[in-house]
Amino acid sequence: MNYKIVEQAGFSLVGIKKSFSYVDGEHLSGIPNMWQEAYTSGTEDRLFHLNNGVIKGLLGVCVDQNEIQEKQMEYWIATTYDGEVPEGLSTLLIPSSKWSVFEVEGPLPASMQSLWKQISSEWFPSNPYEHAGIPELEVYPGPNHPPQIWIPIKS
Repeated sequence: MNYKIVEQAGFSLVGIKKSFSYVDGEHLSGIPNMWQEAYTSGTEDRLFHLNNGVIKGLLGVCVDQNEIQEKQMEYWIATTYDGEVPEGLSTLLIPSSKWSVFEVEGPLPASMQSLWKQISSEWFPSNPYEHAGIPELEVYPGPNHPPQIWIPIKS
């Protein structure tokens, strides 16, 4: 697992969101379907062109919703954006954090899903870091750049 530690000031996102259950792997099929719908509807292209923030490209944002409903997450397809929220999109503020950034290797979505499992089952238990309790990011910088997983951490 290739990774680096970075510090990032807070930033804002705009995008679309949907809730998924972890039960029976609903999120594992639902999230790729959400991306397909965003591509087909033109939302993905719209977000890509709105990107004017600190992280280049499109983001998949994983927000834990266990306080609202057990085994549930909210997933965003978004981009970093500074400005008035465009019509039809929602906004989310990500606070300053230290991040562990992992490069994803191989075909999507299987390689992304596999790396998520490795991070939780292998990387966290063997490192001194704890999860910082804010949303996690999947970063899709665009052609010729590998996707990344950004995990917020604290020592």
